Amino acid sequence: MNENLSADRPSFVTHLECSMTGERYEADKLHGLSKVGRPLLVRYDLDAISKAVSRDEIAARPTDLWRWRELLPVRHTRDIVSLGEIETPLVPIPASGGANVLVKDEGRLPTGSFKARGLVMAVSMAKELGVTKIAMPTNGNAGAALAAYASRCGIETIVLCPEDTPEINVREIAVQGARVWRVNGLIDDCGAIVGKGAAEGRWFDFSTLKEPYRIEGKKTMGLELAAQFGWDLPDAIFYPTGGGTGLIGMWKAFDELEKLGWIGSKRPRMYAVQASGCAPIVKAFDDGVEHAERWENSHTVAAGIRVPKAVGDFLILRAVRESGGKAIAVDDDAILKAVDDTARQDGLLLCPEGGATLAAYRAALADGLVRESETAVLFNCATGLKYPMPEATNWLDRHQPVDFDSL
Repeated sequence: MNENLSADRPSFVTHLECSMTGERYEADKLHGLSKVGRPLLVRYDLDAISKAVSRDEIAARPTDLWRWRELLPVRHTRDIVSLGEIETPLVPIPASGGANVLVKDEGRLPTGSFKARGLVMAVSMAKELGVTKIAMPTNGNAGAALAAYASRCGIETIVLCPEDTPEINVREIAVQGARVWRVNGLIDDCGAIVGKGAAEGRWFDFSTLKEPYRIEGKKTMGLELAAQFGWDLPDAIFYPTGGGTGLIGMWKAFDELEKLGWIGSKRPRMYAVQASGCAPIVKAFDDGVEHAERWENSHTVAAGIRVPKAVGDFLILRAVRESGGKAIAVDDDAILKAVDDTARQDGLLLCPEGGATLAAYRAALADGLVRESETAVLFNCATGLKYPMPEATNWLDRHQPVDFDSL
């Protein structure tokens, strides 16, 4: 067993806290949203953590997600439901992006996407807290991660997805043990059904940010970046934003690391990237408001960021504004061109949501929001192998004379 998982350790969780009102909630109890219907945030005894472990000790551990165990909520090693969550690499894309552009390639994680980070933590905590049945709405990758982790520990799962969810995602969810249903609507329509079932006591609602622990898994992206950059941080982060859990989680991670004294006060400018066919966070940012209205008639090739309304909208907007960043919308043509350019020029196959971050970086560069000399990290949230690709139709008949000049 990985030494990061080999022994129980003291938990440093003190309580949970409403992200809007600050009201405290008891740890070690099953919670959904706060009383005012907003996400709960996990809080830690950071002073005790700083006494228990040093930055150098963390750096010396095997580089997986569980090296950060003191900053994670799972109390008992026996409850960790792991499929081998590695630290994902930073891959330069000098030809399609530029000399200082790095892709954090989350497609290397179990089930091929960064959803593994949030769901390994949420499922481990569900196991620890005695949950036996879970339901979730998904655009694809989150459902796949839930199915894999929940099946591994024997939790029953029901997954609802929009009717146009890519076939490979639906089949992946089904083959890994969940009961998956297509719904004639969008992800928030699926979420409404999940919520109604949860209210009737049929299952626990695992919708984005409606339980407290996916944020804790996703924040490991920020923890990893700090370590990978030598306890400094990049100048800019471009993050594909649907529910926004990862952006919120990274912002939380940076705050915790600074309070531990492991990094300074420098923060990256956070760019929340959306598709122009579904850009509620961009509109709210541009309008200067704290909450986003539901985006009607949502459509984009980047299904993972097609979220008409996010329950954590104010937390996304808060992080973007505090960082000096921006919410940026890019159209589908720019997304597909970015995917094509990176594959052909740098050999890295992005998912459409990852392509959106490169398209947004290019737009930000053209608008003077970032400089070529600045270090920018783009998040590729899933392996491009899960997504439809253009046909390759060339055919060679070995029984006929070969025109080698045409090959």
